[in-house]
Amino acid sequence: MVQNTSSAVMAQRIEPEGSLDDFPTPPWGSRAGVLHALYRDDVPFTLPPAADLTVWEPAANRGHMVRPLREHFGVVLASDAHDYGCGFDVLDFLSPGHPITVPDLVMTNPPFGVAAGFVRRAMQISRLGCAVLVRGTWLESRERYELCQQHPPALVAQFAERLPMIAGYIARKASTASAYAWVVFLHGHGDTRWRHIPPCRRLLERADDYPDWAAQARLMNDDQLAKLLLRHASGKAKPPMPEAVIRAELLSRGIGDQALGLRAA
Repeated sequence: MVQNTSSAVMAQRIEPEGSLDDFPTPPWGSRAGVLHALYRDDVPFTLPPAADLTVWEPAANRGHMVRPLREHFGVVLASDAHDYGCGFDVLDFLSPGHPITVPDLVMTNPPFGVAAGFVRRAMQISRLGCAVLVRGTWLESRERYELCQQHPPALVAQFAERLPMIAGYIARKASTASAYAWVVFLHGHGDTRWRHIPPCRRLLERADDYPDWAAQARLMNDDQLAKLLLRHASGKAKPPMPEAVIRAELLSRGIGDQALGLRAA
């Protein structure tokens, strides 16, 4: 069997056990979650005006979801279990004890392996509920079946378009083989509805959504950058981030081609 090494397949969200599951969300995908999952007129629930709500994003990563949420909601609090260098509170959302706040909503792209735990914790501490951005196959498995027996989703909103998420950074020209959906859980609303998020990237994407390459490279760790450079060197499934930017950032950290076992370009 010949392995499929297309850029879409190679960018699938598959990470080794114990990794940070560092797949930031393109901002247009968060805007779609607000407009086409939480606030739509063909579902049997109505939320208070977004400007009146406090939202907690507990897997804030580098803030790519936080920024578009702040365009809509009155207060958006951000934290993450890992310090990505963006000034957010460093906090394990799943740790026991009192939360830092009692939000109206929790809205997040949680680490895949513990997403069910994020939902349970969010439903425990929130006034209204939560919305999680997950792979289209996430609802499979006994664990998620049991979760949905305890907390039936109010809405499963499947993206009609692909939402490209890649490891460590966001890129306008990224591709993906994974499908995604926003799943909304609300207290008192357990009659699950399924809807499409219509094609909306063209309408919701903005020119300033994507920080410049150098700024994004500075917030990535050595291993992430090294893997991207190795992909450039392989000649297959080249990543969107330019090779020159990756090399420049690694060199600024004292990591040259010799240390990576590569020839200079």
